Order: sequence, then structure tokens, then C-alpha cells
Amino acid sequence: MSPENKQSHPGMAPVNDALLTRESWKIFQIMAEFVEGFERLARIRPSVSIFGSARTQPGHPYYVLAEQIGLLLSDAGFSVVTGGGPGIMEAGNKGAYAGRSPSIGLNIQLPHEQLGNPYQNIALSFRHFFSRKVMFVKYASAYVVLPGGFGTLDEMAEIMTLVQTGKTRRIPIILVHSPFWSPLLAWFRDTLVPEGMIDGGDLELLQLVDDPQQVVDVIFSHYESRGFEPSAEEQEILLDL
Repeated sequence: MSPENKQSHPGMAPVNDALLTRESWKIFQIMAEFVEGFERLARIRPSVSIFGSARTQPGHPYYVLAEQIGLLLSDAGFSVVTGGGPGIMEAGNKGAYAGRSPSIGLNIQLPHEQLGNPYQNIALSFRHFFSRKVMFVKYASAYVVLPGGFGTLDEMAEIMTLVQTGKTRRIPIILVHSPFWSPLLAWFRDTLVPEGMIDGGDLELLQLVDDPQQVVDVIFSHYESRGFEPSAEEQEILLDL
């Protein structure tokens, strides 16, 4: 048996040493993504992460809504963070870019998409979804979730799980456009809660709004008695995110 295709133990699958070495060295690429993200984003606080469909075209009501939210947040003093791509991400960056605070894109390298949008003061590029997702959470004072597909639902579930389990601090999670999100929230309430999959109190993690100004108002209301900076206890939690 060649060294490239040997077994480390009877019954175990063959190991390709060359592939194993390549995977082991990937750790340095992953470390580089985290280091660059931490260094470039540590000073953007307070910031708000915006999510939504990459497929939404300019001029669509959802696009216009995201652009308005991005501008209001930027003018209110929040850095705006999106996934850096087209659709809702572009709209959020575009609004923020026209405002007075930084517009930030956490771009992801995908096989068939995506190209970064041109409305970014700070643009980072990631190969790995998991390191990118940490950056969305680590410096966010709030999550704003507009209509979207699997990626949007993934990010929403991610932040809900982290807050629910105490792995990150409690921040506002704001769903925008009630006709889109109400059926999902009804399923949470009418199926997940009765089945014992979540507690009824977990639904309080989410707030549903329709107006761009409401997004800003909800965030300021959450922080009016405590300020935007994480407490010492929250800083320790974020270190282990």
C-alpha cells in the first residue's frame, strides 16, 4: 500500500496523506480570515447587520425599503454591514454609502456568484461561511432581516440560536415587512411552541416592523438605558463566540 493511501488503524478508511496535509494547512487561511476581520471591524461599532435576498432587483419595493433603512441607520451613527453582494445587500450598502457612517461588505467567494456591490467603504472577502458569520455577529448591535431565502433564514436562525443559548449578547433582531414574515412567526407560535421545540418566551427575541424609521427606533429603545458598548460580562461572552 502506498504512503498516500494507507490505513492508520484496521477498519478505518484509507487516508490520503497529501489531502490531509492540504486540509491541515487550511487552518492558516481560516486564521487569516479571522485576523483580518477582527482588525478591520473592531472599530466600526456601533454597527447593524442587514440581511435579505441577493435576488431582489433595484426598484423592487424590498430594495427601496432596504436602501431607506441603510441610509437612516448610517445617518443615525451606525455602521451598516451586509453580505456585500447584490439585491438587498446592495440596497443596504447603497443607503449607508450615501449616509455619514461606514458601509461594510462581508463578501463571500461562491462558485457561480457573487460579485461585490460598489457601495462599500470597507470590503472583506471570505472563502468560508463560518468565519464570515462570526463577523456578522461579533460587532453587531442589532440584526435587521428583510425578505430573503435560505441564506437569510440561515442568518436569522443563527443569531436566534446564539442569543437563545447565551453564546452571544442579547441584541434586537428585527424582521422587516410583516406580510412576508407573519406566516413564519405564526408557525413558530402555533407549531414549535406547542410541540415543545422552543419556549414561548423565545418569540420575544424577534420584533416585527414595517416602517424604516421603526428599525432605528427599536434599536435606540433597546439601548437607551445601557449604551451600545458591550458590558464586561458581554465582552467575555463575545470572546468565546
